[in-house]
Amino acid sequence: MYLTLQNQLAERVRALLREKYQLDVEHIAIAQPPSIAMGEYALPLAMELAKKLRQPPRKIAEEIVGALGGLPGFEKFEVAGAGYINARVERADFAAQFLKNPSPRHRDTEKILVEHTSINPNKAAHVGHLRNAILGDSFVRLLRAHGAQVAVQNYIDNTGVQVADVVVGFMHLEKKSEAEIRALAAQPRFDYVCWDVYARTSQWYEQDKKNLEKRSETLHAIEQGGNPTAAMAELISVAVLRRHLETMQRLEVEYDFLPRESEILHLHFWDAAFELLKARGVLRLETQGKNAACWVMLRGASKDLTTKDTKEETQDTHSTRPQERARSGQATEAVPAEEDQKVIVRSNGTVTYVGKDIAYHLWKFGLLGRDFGYQRFYNYPNGHQCWISAERGEAQHPQFGGVQAIYNVIDSRQADAQNNVIEALRGLGHGAQAEHYTHFSYEMVALTPRCAHELGYALSAEEEQKSYIEVSGRKGFGVKADDLMDALVEAAKREVDARHADVADAERREIATQIAMGALRYFMLRYTKGSVIAFDFKDALSFEGETGPYCQYAVVRAANIFRKAGLQPSPKNPEHSEGALLPDAFLKSTNDLHLEKFFNGENGNEFWELWLAAAKLDFVVEQCIATTEPAFAAKYAFQLAQNFNNFYHRHHILSEEDAAKKNFLLATVAVVVRSLTQT
Repeated sequence: MYLTLQNQLAERVRALLREKYQLDVEHIAIAQPPSIAMGEYALPLAMELAKKLRQPPRKIAEEIVGALGGLPGFEKFEVAGAGYINARVERADFAAQFLKNPSPRHRDTEKILVEHTSINPNKAAHVGHLRNAILGDSFVRLLRAHGAQVAVQNYIDNTGVQVADVVVGFMHLEKKSEAEIRALAAQPRFDYVCWDVYARTSQWYEQDKKNLEKRSETLHAIEQGGNPTAAMAELISVAVLRRHLETMQRLEVEYDFLPRESEILHLHFWDAAFELLKARGVLRLETQGKNAACWVMLRGASKDLTTKDTKEETQDTHSTRPQERARSGQATEAVPAEEDQKVIVRSNGTVTYVGKDIAYHLWKFGLLGRDFGYQRFYNYPNGHQCWISAERGEAQHPQFGGVQAIYNVIDSRQADAQNNVIEALRGLGHGAQAEHYTHFSYEMVALTPRCAHELGYALSAEEEQKSYIEVSGRKGFGVKADDLMDALVEAAKREVDARHADVADAERREIATQIAMGALRYFMLRYTKGSVIAFDFKDALSFEGETGPYCQYAVVRAANIFRKAGLQPSPKNPEHSEGALLPDAFLKSTNDLHLEKFFNGENGNEFWELWLAAAKLDFVVEQCIATTEPAFAAKYAFQLAQNFNNFYHRHHILSEEDAAKKNFLLATVAVVVRSLTQT
C-alpha cells in the first residue's frame, strides 16, 4: 500500500516536471522523513534541480508544491528546510484502503527462473547449503508476493568430480559390491555414509597422487554413461538427492524441476552448444602452450587465474551454480596470454563445468533448440510435484525453460567461473539475455573456533586465533544440515516442555519444530548476503533477542488476543492475505473504527506509525527484489514485531472499556500481524 501511493506521487511529479520545466526525469527520489510528524514521504527533488534550473532549491520546491494541487490520497504538501518537499497522506483514507487491499499484486507475464541449493549429490547437506536454500527460497517467495511467475530449479551435478570421488571410495577403498551399496542406499541417512566415504577418499588421494588416476578413469566412465561405473554413480547420486530433498523439505523448501548434468551430456546439449560456439568464433582450438589441444574461450574482462575447473575447487562449500554480470570485452587478433583463456574442452575430450553450464543456460533462455525428457520424481505432502530430467520422459509435463530472466543463487567464490558463461552468451549475440542473468551472490558460512571444538576437530595454533574457519567437505569438516535442525528442534522442545507441560507430547514437538525452523530461517536471513556467517551453536540455538521466535511470538500473542475476544481469523485470501489473522469484521466496514478520530487523537502518531509500518510491506518486498537482499525483509519483520510488542504493553486491549477504541485497537493488531504473517 505504501509503495502504491509512492509510485502515484512519483508519476505525478514526473508529469509536472515535463509540463512546467520541460524536463524528463526518469527517477524521482523519494525518501522517508525522520519523523512521522513531518509526513510520510520526502522529496529532495528541488536540491537536485537547483543547478539545472539556476534557482534556489526552496523557490523550486515552492513552485512544485503550488503546481501539484490536489492528489488523491494526499492531505497536503509542504516545503521544509532548504527545499525538501514533505508529503502528508490522508491517514484515515490510507488506512481504510490498506484494510481492504493491503498489497495489490502486479501480475507480471515475464517468466522468471530462480535456481538455488544445487548441492553435489555425493554427501549430506551442510550448514552452508542451508544458507543457499533459505536465501533462494525466501527470494522466490518475495518474487511471488510481487506477482511474478517463478519456476524453481535445483541443478544436479551428477557427473562431476564430487560424485566420481564417492564412487571411487565405495569401489576401490571400501571394495563394496553393487548389492552392498544398494543396501546402504536404502538406509535413512545414506548421505551421512557418503560424507565419511568422500572424506576418506580425499585422504587416500593425498597419500599417493597415483590414486588420482582412479578419479580420472571414473569421471570419464560416468560422463560416457552406459557402463557399470555410471550405473553406480546413478544409484548413489539419486539416493543422496532424495535425502537432500527430504532435508530441505523440513524447512518447507520445494523445487519444481531438477535438471541433471548427465542429460545435458547424453541428450547432446553440449554438442549443440559446441557447434554454435565454434561457428561464432567464441571458441578456438589452442595449438601451443599448456592449453595445447584444448578448446578455449578468449575472455575480455574476467580473469581466471587458475587452469583448474573452478567447480572442482570450490563446489564443496555451498553449491554448484555460479554467475555474475560480466563486463563486455572484445577479443583482439593477437594470440592471447594463457591467463586470458578459459579451457572449455580439455585435451582428453572431456567438457569442463563452464562448457556444460553454457549449454544449460542456452536451454534456460530457450536458445538451444533442444529439450530434456521429464519424469516425476518427488511428491511433496501438499501435492506439489517435483520433476527431474531424463533421456526419455513422460508425454505430458509442465513447460520448463524458455524464461525471460534468471536469478542464480551461488557462492560468491564462483563468480569468475560464471563470468565466462555471461561472456559466452554475449559472444553468441545474446546480449539481452546476458543482461537478465543475475548473480545472487552470497558469502560462505564458516565455523567459529568454539564450534569447531564442539564438533571434535583439532585446530592449529593459527586457526585458534581466527574469527572463523572455513568448512571443507573433502576433509569432512562442517556441520551437517540435519544435525543442526535436530539440535534446534530439541532445544526448542525443552523450552516448550517447560512452558506447556499440559499439552500432548506430539503437539509439543510440532510446536518445537515450527519454532526451530523459524529460528533457523531467520538466523540465515538476518545477515546481509555479503557477510560471512561465522556459525556457532550458541547463537543459532538462541531464541531471545533478534530471532525468528521473537517474531513468531508476536503472531501467537495476537492470535491469543483474537481468541479471547471471540474473533476468528478470515479465511485465506489468495489475492492478498495469505494466512492473515484479519477477522472478517474489519474487512467488511471501517465505519465503526473511527480511524480519523484515533489517528488525530492523543496517541494519533503512535497508532499511525504502527499502521504505516505494517503498510510498508510492499515497499520492503520491492526493495528486497531490487537489491537481491532478503535480509531487509528479516529486519522489517523483527522491527514490526518489536513495535507491536511495545504497543501491546502500552494498551490494555481486551480490558479497554471504550467499545470504539477497543475495536480500533483490535484492528491495529490485525493489520500488523497480517503483515508479519506475510513476511
